[in-house]
Amino acid sequence: MLSVIVRSAVTKYRGLWLPGQAAVRAMSSSSSSSSPYTSLAISHPAESITHVELNRPEKLNAMNKAFWSEMVTCFTEIAEDPNCRVVVVSGAGRVFTAGIDLMDMASDVLQPRGDDMARISWNLRKTIAKYQETFSVIERCPKPVVVAIHGACVGGGVDLITACDIRLCTQDAWFQVKEVDIGLAADVGTLQRLPKVIGSRSLVNELALTARKMYADEAKSSGLVSRVFPDKETMIAGALEMAGEIAGRSPVAVQGTKVNLIYSRDHSVAEGLDYMASWNMSMLQTQDVMQSAQASMEKKSPKSVAFSKL
Repeated sequence: MLSVIVRSAVTKYRGLWLPGQAAVRAMSSSSSSSSPYTSLAISHPAESITHVELNRPEKLNAMNKAFWSEMVTCFTEIAEDPNCRVVVVSGAGRVFTAGIDLMDMASDVLQPRGDDMARISWNLRKTIAKYQETFSVIERCPKPVVVAIHGACVGGGVDLITACDIRLCTQDAWFQVKEVDIGLAADVGTLQRLPKVIGSRSLVNELALTARKMYADEAKSSGLVSRVFPDKETMIAGALEMAGEIAGRSPVAVQGTKVNLIYSRDHSVAEGLDYMASWNMSMLQTQDVMQSAQASMEKKSPKSVAFSKL
């Protein structure tokens, strides 16, 4: 895990510079054996930043049964944690994720329980809905989620990253909507979210129907990712720097922005404006507005303001 931060990288938060090696030590110490998770490593590399790392490197971070429930528990806790203002998600080892762990998940998907077709179908629908929640909980989390992708991002990995708010990748990253190759339609988010992430419906259809690989340059040009980094170390350093910039702003403003961006994505402009007016009629009644305005007039960074926790 120590390799994820460039030694010379620094993370700036609210005027305090945290050296890259100190961030690594913080990440390592919080990812001790006492962690309640078996598929994830949780660390806090800087104040108000939570790092969630897919942590089955020996299995290429394949998504086993534990992963699907642990992600829900993890992001439910993050959503309620006033000490967290932004999340960075990455993968340990050589790749981001190889997707679903077919060997571990086969019994749930291929051997659903039930006495007849109706009951089998009912139980299978419940199982699919449970797996969908694994990534929907990321989208519903009011804290912005920055995902940093290196190497392969296959199948369920695409479902995961499309539920995140900001996507970064390395030059060697590649993406694959793999499900048609294993005889099924992607059912936990890709077909619903990817068309809203990439502007070209034709390209989405091509990727989903052919299961071809998309490499970093195409991912950048199509809008799947916003930045491409030369390697994993510089990408993680860049993700943490970006997270520090977000964490330094008013949590009322940041979380309200995320909530309204997602609402507006799924509604008309008129509905989005009405929701925004209802939202801000209460959220404008915060000292954060005056504190931020004063900092701006004094030509200070918003990170110089000690915003209350939310």
